[in-house]
Amino acid sequence: MAIAYHRQLDEKTAFAVWKIEESAEELVSRLQLKSGELAYIESLNNGKRNLHWLSTRVLLREMLNTNKYINCEVDEHGKPYLVNFPHQISLSHSFDYAAVMISEDKPVGIDIELVKEKIARIEDKFLCREELLFIDPAHTIEHLYICWCAKEAIYKLQGKRNVSFKDHIRLHAFPYTPEGRFEASLETDQEFKSFDVNYESFHDYMIGYVAGERGYSSNK
Repeated sequence: MAIAYHRQLDEKTAFAVWKIEESAEELVSRLQLKSGELAYIESLNNGKRNLHWLSTRVLLREMLNTNKYINCEVDEHGKPYLVNFPHQISLSHSFDYAAVMISEDKPVGIDIELVKEKIARIEDKFLCREELLFIDPAHTIEHLYICWCAKEAIYKLQGKRNVSFKDHIRLHAFPYTPEGRFEASLETDQEFKSFDVNYESFHDYMIGYVAGERGYSSNK
């Protein structure tokens, strides 16, 4: 399968979605992998985790439009980064899709999730009381997934552990629409940052993404 969806946000920032229809062997054949990476794939066994890892790397290669080896590592917090390319990246996957966001000049975060009823069981685990009050009762599940994807995208962008979705990532009230933008903030003892969160529905999935902080300029 080729790229199922691509969105260019500005000349240096974009994201894309890949529908996973290949076997692990087919995905491996499209990559340049070192022995350590091949050993890691083997450790995942031949299941969805294996396909998710491989498909994000194939999609990353497509977006970078390169035949070079891509050295994609993770830091001490588990955040992926590129050793031999200047882009900042964020990776996500859910069931049959993988998503990758890249930027040459700003930090990014993306999350894709299959929309399922069960999220209602954990709404109070990731939303504070004020956030629960603005959830649209006519579109509860979709609205909850927008909130989840938004917080996950911010979490991935900031890239540090010990950040609570409920206590540290706050969403400003926004009405439910299938696609839109709203403001959110990261509030910890060490920092306060504001973000514009964008989201959109994609088939039976929800995508949330963040590119830089509010008022972010790569020239600062």
